[in-house]
Amino acid sequence: MFHPCECGSGKTYAGCCGRLHLGAPARDEQALMRARYCAFCRGDEAYLRRSWAAETRPADLSLDPAQTWTGLTILSHETEGPDTARVRFTATWRRGARKGRLTETSRFRREGPGWVYVDGDLD
Repeated sequence: MFHPCECGSGKTYAGCCGRLHLGAPARDEQALMRARYCAFCRGDEAYLRRSWAAETRPADLSLDPAQTWTGLTILSHETEGPDTARVRFTATWRRGARKGRLTETSRFRREGPGWVYVDGDLD
């Protein structure tokens, strides 16, 4: 049975974000953005921590199990240099009857063969 990846790529989880969650490096900042969104959807705190730059990673990352992420839209992406990039996105969520959206411009950096999330500015 086909189970699409939560990131909205149209691929299966195993053929998309699942590979990164198992340790494959993200080929670019957009792939990492999608994999991190998918990790939020799945409550994969370990992947979120591994994919976060050490100098900005929070000591505690408490995910809300009552919050369901319902969609990701990548609005823009910009390569700033060979090892830095930005992605602007909107993610939608639901918690009970409440619905909301989060729009952020995230900064990413290449480290070794993959990318890490550095930080972001909320709109």
